Amino acid sequence: MGFFRIERPQVIALIVACALFMENFDGTVLATALPQIAKSFGTDPVQLSLAITAYLLSVAIFIPASGWVADRIGSRTIFRAAIAVFALGSLLCGLSNSLAELTGARIIQGIGGAMMVPVGRLVLLRNVQKSEMLRAMSYLTVPAMLGPVLGPLVGGFLVTYWSWRWIFFVNVPIAILGLILVTTMIENQKEASVPRLDLVGLVLSGLALAGLMLGFVTLGHDGVPLLVALGALAIGIGLAIVYLLHAARHPEPILDVMLFRLPTFSITVGAGFLFRAGVGAMPFLLPLMFQVGFGMTAFASGILSFASAAGAMFMKTTARPLLRVFGFRNVMISNALICAAFYLGYAAFTPATPAVLIFLLLLVGGVFRSLQFTAIQTLAFADVTMARMSRATTLSATCQQLAVCAGVAFGAMLLHLTLWWRGATMLAAVDFWPSLLLIAFTTALSGWFFADLAPDAGAELSGHAPHRRDPLPVELPRRAEGE
Repeated sequence: MGFFRIERPQVIALIVACALFMENFDGTVLATALPQIAKSFGTDPVQLSLAITAYLLSVAIFIPASGWVADRIGSRTIFRAAIAVFALGSLLCGLSNSLAELTGARIIQGIGGAMMVPVGRLVLLRNVQKSEMLRAMSYLTVPAMLGPVLGPLVGGFLVTYWSWRWIFFVNVPIAILGLILVTTMIENQKEASVPRLDLVGLVLSGLALAGLMLGFVTLGHDGVPLLVALGALAIGIGLAIVYLLHAARHPEPILDVMLFRLPTFSITVGAGFLFRAGVGAMPFLLPLMFQVGFGMTAFASGILSFASAAGAMFMKTTARPLLRVFGFRNVMISNALICAAFYLGYAAFTPATPAVLIFLLLLVGGVFRSLQFTAIQTLAFADVTMARMSRATTLSATCQQLAVCAGVAFGAMLLHLTLWWRGATMLAAVDFWPSLLLIAFTTALSGWFFADLAPDAGAELSGHAPHRRDPLPVELPRRAEGE
């Protein structure tokens, strides 16, 4: 029993990580199967992008409510329900025989995914001590790294040798195992007192996020006019401003923006947005560069891309000692610059670059990117009280979702600008280095923002120094309605 108690936080972390892997994997695997699905439905592959967009919009609309629902009903109950809904959506996707059926099934998947990511993280944070938080969070970086790179590789294999329907069916047994483990291993924790649901804020935030994600997804898309994408972004930004005005007057807003008054949360989430945007562009840019620019096969490209995920596996044993010796601030500043340097190295790749060298650089780069993910995910919640943890995980998950969409949109836009500058219509190897160069600059810029952290930020988690007394109260004050 003593051994079981010691290992329980890691077991819970792995359970949550498996659920998050399903969501991350599913977000990238569909693109690989679009031609085969279109052929099966007798439609144009471009029209099937509606299924991808429907999933992202569903996530955007429902993710703000996840924290409130978990507090009201219980984190285990909602996490279990989210896994079940996601599995149901996956099963319906695999059984779909038309674009309309697939789009509806993806919406159901999105509802499950919207709850699964923030509530899964909440389950973990509520079941580990702060001294164990860093180690537990290191397990959550693995699905974030594995999903985007395994999606094209496994998806291509399943589509080639079995059927496109299996890219959805594989989620079902994983979900069943997850339901069993969640039921037996995790307690159903909920808040004793939960405020009334902020319906106005829920509608405003959902529509704002939907507009922003729709704009990011369609920005640089060949089949969508630029004005439509910019219009969606403008609507999203406008509604976001309206929501902020609403949140400033509401005593319990659905997305608690007052959490940004905590320096560790605001700096980590804000600078982390820039870092995640750069990382989010990599699964989009690298396979294109390898296949279209360098003429590699999809399988060879998938093997090289997998190197980044393999590097993440090595990080779990190094993150804690590094953060204990150097502290969160020093590690996050220097690591942002190191990751930017690797992106510069990727920009120097040419068709003549040996595949072994590409693999090694991607492997080592994956180690440092995973280290940064672990530090960001851990430090963001360092000074958040348990009563506000559900709000923090919801707000953090919202920003992460926007960052990934923004990164893909940024990468696509840069490629289109490069083609326009060359006066060409087809991508070539020479078109990728400007995008990677600018993404390296964005990643390095995140390090400049991480420098605003206090030298002993997160010391209680890493053991680097005595825990500081933050000038802002951890239990943030609430505004009275109308104040």
